[in-house]
Amino acid sequence: MAFPTAVNSQITDSVSQVNTKVLGDAPAVATGNFMIATSQALSNAAHNATTGQQNNSITAQAALTQGVNTLYTVDTASAAVGTARIYR
Repeated sequence: MAFPTAVNSQITDSVSQVNTKVLGDAPAVATGNFMIATSQALSNAAHNATTGQQNNSITAQAALTQGVNTLYTVDTASAAVGTARIYR
């Protein structure tokens, strides 16, 4: 039996049980919050990795296009120089 008070002992016992339940649930709630935070962080990391790969792919494609354009213009430039020397 709880400490005698002016409040009905059923009320004090009920409050004590609710407090005990809250304290008992606290570790599980904390662990759940930790797991949610961890899963969100890992999801953000995966998303950032995907975005980085997409950006690298775009950069590589642009570099390839520039390289091919350069190779095509070298031939055109040398032909232009040769033609100019012929017609001088």
